[in-house]
Amino acid sequence: MKTKKVLAIILTVLLVMTMAVGCSQSSAPAKAKYPEKTIDMTILFGAGAAADIVGRKLAEIAAKDLGQTIVANNRVGGGGAVGYQYVLGTPADGYNIVWNSTSINVAYHQGNMPKDKAWDSFRGVAKITQEASVLAVKADSKWKTFEEFIAYAKANPGKVTVANSGVGSFNQLIAGAIESAAGVQFKHVPMDAKQSTIALLGGKVDAVVNMAFDMIQQEQAGQTKTLVVVADKRLDMLKDVPTMKEKGYDLTLTMYRGIAVPKGTPDDVVKTLESAFMKAGNSEEFKTFAAKYGVQVDVKNGADFDKEIGANDTQVASIMEKIGLKKQ
Repeated sequence: MKTKKVLAIILTVLLVMTMAVGCSQSSAPAKAKYPEKTIDMTILFGAGAAADIVGRKLAEIAAKDLGQTIVANNRVGGGGAVGYQYVLGTPADGYNIVWNSTSINVAYHQGNMPKDKAWDSFRGVAKITQEASVLAVKADSKWKTFEEFIAYAKANPGKVTVANSGVGSFNQLIAGAIESAAGVQFKHVPMDAKQSTIALLGGKVDAVVNMAFDMIQQEQAGQTKTLVVVADKRLDMLKDVPTMKEKGYDLTLTMYRGIAVPKGTPDDVVKTLESAFMKAGNSEEFKTFAAKYGVQVDVKNGADFDKEIGANDTQVASIMEKIGLKKQ
C-alpha cells in the first residue's frame, strides 16, 4: 500500500513537470521563418541599363521560390559606391541584398569606398552572370576596324573622345585598360551607360566603351559598329567581332554579377537566398532572357563566388595601378 502511494506521488510529480515544460515550450516565441516580408534589392546603376534589366528579371524569378516580393531599387552614384554603402548601412538580416558586380572592386580601389569597406565587407550569395565590355563606334564612322581606330588615336593623342559609364565604373576601367594596352591616349567622357549610347548616336563622342548588353540592339539595328570585345572568346551575339586577345593584347577582364549581402548575415538566411537565386539563374526562363542580350550565365554558390571576387580584386587592383586609377 505504501509502495502504491509513493508511485502515485512520483507519477503526479512527473505529470506536473511535463505539463510545466509543455507550457514553457508553447509560450516561447517560435523563430520566424525567413523571409516573412518584402526583400529590397539594390541595383547600382540606372534604369534601362544591363545591370537593371537583367537584375530585375532575376529578382522576379527568385521571388517565386522565396514566396516574397523582391523590390528592385536603383541607387546610383560613385561607380556603385552609393548603393554598396547603402546596403552596408542596413541590418544584416537578408532583407537588403545587392546585385553585386566587379564594380565593388573598382569602386574600392578608385577610393569611392571607405578603406575598411572592401569587397569582403559583403558575403557572396550566388554568382549569376559574366558579361563582356565592347568598344563601339557609329555605323557610318570612318573607322571600320579596331586597327584603324587605334592608328588614328596614335596619330592624334588626346583627340579621340571615348564615353564610358561613369567615374569609378567598370567601363571606365576597361576604357583605360584598352588605352594602356594599345599605347594610345583617349579623351575620356564619363556618363551613365544609357547617356553614353545616346551621345555616340548623336555624334557627340567618337566611341563608347560599354557592356555588350547595352550595344547589341544598336548593332543589330545597324546604328553602331562594334570594333572589339574584351573577353576570352567571341560573343555568340557578336560573332564577327574580334577580342582584344585576338588582336594581340593581353586583356580579357569581364564583369561578374551576382547577389551579395552584408558580411554578418546569418548562415541559414544566406542558404535560403543562395538556393532561390541559384535556381533562378539556372532556370530556362532566365537563360533564355539572358541570351537575348549577350549575357553569359555562369552560376556559382556563395563560397565559390567569394573566391572569384577575391581573385578578381587582385586583377582589378593591378590594372588600375598600371593606368593610374588606383587610390587605395
